[in-house]
Order: sequence, then C-alpha cells, then structure tokens
Amino acid sequence: MHAPVHLKIGSRQVFAIAGPAMVANLTTPLIGVVSTTAIGRLDDAALLGGVAIASVIFDCLFWLFGFLRMSTLAFTAQALGAGETRELTAILVRGFIVAGLIGVALIALQLPLATVLFDLMGGSEGVTRAAKTYFVIRIWSAPLALVNYVILGWLVGQARANPALALQIVINLVNAAATILLVLVYDTGIAGAAIAALLSEAAGFGLGMIVCRRYADGGFAVPYAELFDRAKLMRLLAVNSDILIRTAALIAVFLFFTAKGARAGDVTLAANSVLNNFLLVSAFFLDGLANAAQQLCGRTLGARDARGFADSTRLVLLWGLGFALVVSALFAVFGPNLIDFMTASESVRRGAREFLPFVVLAPIPGVFAFGFDGIYIGATWAREMRNLMLASLAIFLATCWALQSFGNAGLWSALIASYVSRGGLQAARYPALYRKTFSRSLLSCPGHAAG
Repeated sequence: MHAPVHLKIGSRQVFAIAGPAMVANLTTPLIGVVSTTAIGRLDDAALLGGVAIASVIFDCLFWLFGFLRMSTLAFTAQALGAGETRELTAILVRGFIVAGLIGVALIALQLPLATVLFDLMGGSEGVTRAAKTYFVIRIWSAPLALVNYVILGWLVGQARANPALALQIVINLVNAAATILLVLVYDTGIAGAAIAALLSEAAGFGLGMIVCRRYADGGFAVPYAELFDRAKLMRLLAVNSDILIRTAALIAVFLFFTAKGARAGDVTLAANSVLNNFLLVSAFFLDGLANAAQQLCGRTLGARDARGFADSTRLVLLWGLGFALVVSALFAVFGPNLIDFMTASESVRRGAREFLPFVVLAPIPGVFAFGFDGIYIGATWAREMRNLMLASLAIFLATCWALQSFGNAGLWSALIASYVSRGGLQAARYPALYRKTFSRSLLSCPGHAAG
C-alpha cells in the first residue's frame, strides 16, 4: 500500500499526449485513401467498389476490438501512477496474448465471417467478388493489427506518445509505398492493395516489438504466476467485454445513420458522405484529447491523486471545448468552399450545404462525448460507460423514429442527440463515480478503480 501522491497536471501534460495523438489520428485515413486512389486509377468500378466495401468491413471489424488499445492504455497508466513498474510488462504480454487469440480466431472463421458480412453489404456480384479477394488476403493481418493496438495503448499509457506517433507514421508510409508499387507498377489489382495493408501492419508490428523491448523492464519475460494472476485476468476480461459492447453500440449508431442515408437516395447519401469527412476531422482532434484523458486520468487514479484526476478532467474538457469552438467556426466560414472542392455535382453541393449547420454544431457536444469517453476509460469505469452508451443508442433510435417525417434533417438531429446524450449522461454520472472511486474505503486498495 502506498500513500496518495499529487501529480502536477497542466496544459503541457495534456498536449504532450494529445498533440502526437492528433497527428497520428490524421494519418489513419491514409490507408483507405491510398488504396482507393490507386485502385481508382485502374478505371474499374467493380474493383473500386470492392475495396470501398472491404475497407469499411475492416474498419468496423478492427474498431470493434479497439478495447485492446483502450484497456491496455488505462491499465498501463494506472500501474505507472501506482509505481507498479513490474506490472507494466505483464500488462503488455497479457494484451499480446488476447490480441493474438482474437486475431487467430478471425483467420480461422474467415469463410463464414466473409459470407455473413458480404451478404449484409449487398454489393453487386462484381463488387462482392473483388471485395472477397481483398478480404481473404487482408484478414491475415488481423493478429498483427490487433497486437499493434496493444503496443499503441501501452506506449501512450506511459505518456510515450512520440514513439507511438512514429509507429503510426511508419505503418502508413509502408502502406502507401507498397500500394503504389504493387498496384500501379506491378499491376496486381485489388490483391496488391490488400497485400500492402498486410505488409504495413507487419512493419508496424516488427518495429513496435523493438520499441516495446527497449522500454520493457527485463524484456518480455514475466513469471507465469504474475502473468496469469486470476484477479487481474478477471478484471481484464470484465473491462474488455464492457468496452466491446460499448463499441458495438457506437458502431451501430454510425451504420444505422449510413444505412438510413442510403435509403434516402443517391444525392442524400453522397451529401452525407461529404459531410462525414467534416465529422472525421473534428473527431481526430477530439479523440487526441480523449487519449490524453485516458492516460492522465488513469495515471492519477493509480497514484490515488483525487485532485490530479479532477485537474485532468477539467483541463481536457476546457481545451476540448476551445478546439471545438475553433473547428465549428472554421466549418461555418469555409464549409461551403470545402463542399465545392470535394464534389463537382451541383445537386450534392446543395444537399451538403443544406445540412452543413448540423456539422457546424456537432463538435461542441462532441467534446463531452469524446472527453468523458477518455475519462471513463482511463478510470476503467467500463461497466458504467457500457450502460450509458446503450442508453445513448436507445435515445438515438428513438429520436430517429420520432423525427422520421423530417427526412435527412431528422436523421442528422438524431445523430446530434446521440452526441448530446452520450456526453450528457456520462457528465451526470461523473460526480458519483468520482466520489466512489476516491472514497477512503476504496483507497485502501492501490490502483483499484470503480466499474
């Protein structure tokens, strides 16, 4: 047992983590952009549709297992704050084992998985055939991609954001170079794009293992009894399963939004797709601050520093709100010009401009949605976050139903309502969880967290 230690938390600590995380997030879409651009130059609509569908499938599939990054980050930060340096390596190796098992399971189940997923996507025969070619190759990257999630979470959890950023940059540069070489030079088609994605994850894995070995105390050797400590494994399982359910609910919101937009017609679907790029840009910045919240809140909780935890919460939300206001202002001023740049279709331009006000508004409630996600994950209040996310999903669906007569405006209103409810419900629950976590009874157990 150790006495609570106060950690000095200021804006510098926030941006030391958030800055590299923001840049890393901005590099993430490059894999899809490079693949789409390279395949697009082959002038085959079926291949382009195939890579688009397959990319969405992998985005959602790997996103579903994002708990590997989130829980690793939270547990690492808590162990760091508690001064449990030997536990850091155990957390990393446990993450490797879980990621490897999930990745191998995805490979083993690839045929039934592909059948179900492509039936749901409902593409044409040519598009589906191309997408399956991409799928059966890239699925072999699953263990590598998921282990890379663990490596990223472990590094950020120790506030080593710069090495984490370097790994993300390497993954994207290797993917870009390999895609150009295989698709455009050697004319390997959609299979080449999939192989490039596989090679990029392998490069990230190899470099990530070298970096982790450098920072791991005594290498990757962990005593069996410590690695498979029953209490820690059960806590890992509980947190991961709760985050998995929460992520599935979040994915459901965006898939439902996309599906409803598609049913409204090609112009509405295209307009929404253009506007979704605006949402992605704001999400990159806000998610960077959420990463800072995860590390700082996890570390201060591990150190049993109630004041530091509160300071972390306040700074992340304040800076997030400042960023959101700037982003909203930029969208309002430059949004019409950006829409004109992204599409040449006049009907799509009109549709996107009509719903631009929703995108201008979205970053403000998004601050609290993303910010409290980071706070809850850092504190491993996973069960509470799961329940509140399910409630937010229900509010989204109820709003969609209630406003269906308003068409696409009703759909965008429901999405904004999901942002508001997601952040608002967590904000309302935060004071009680904070008091419970830092109460005297819980402080008798170092590193313990509610949820």
